[in-house]
Amino acid sequence: MTPTPRGMPWRIVTIRDRPELIPLVAHWLWDAFWQPNGHPLEEVREIIASCTAERDTPQCFILMAGDVPCGTASFVSADLEIRQDIAPWLAGVYVVPEARGQGCASRLVAAVEAAARQAGHPALFLYTHDAQALYLKLGWQMLEKTEDGRRPVTIMWRDLILG
Repeated sequence: MTPTPRGMPWRIVTIRDRPELIPLVAHWLWDAFWQPNGHPLEEVREIIASCTAERDTPQCFILMAGDVPCGTASFVSADLEIRQDIAPWLAGVYVVPEARGQGCASRLVAAVEAAARQAGHPALFLYTHDAQALYLKLGWQMLEKTEDGRRPVTIMWRDLILG
């Protein structure tokens, strides 16, 4: 991949608007999250391709630096099998290594938070294995520590009314 263009304007697009990015986004997410758990790449492509809601869930956002895709995050109705009782979720936050440390994750999280607010949701949830510090810095709070399968996870939430 070409290094992230420094100084290029950042903008957020959606899979609905840029369906040609489905294979790239699916590959990023498959490599980072799905493949280690034995899921086929085609399953991830189908999920990303379905994230085309204009409002509410599911939506998939892509951060662009100029014309270069740099990361993704999704707004979904469910993301953790053991917690089907809470919704909606911020999911699949991924930034390419070349773009890390430039505020990309913050931009993507803010885009999903804005979409959730626009859809009228009072709160948003996520789970993470190891990025608690990032989300705490962005104003998220810990809800609980639990296990997904045998892996420890932290479920976090963001109050969208009070900010």
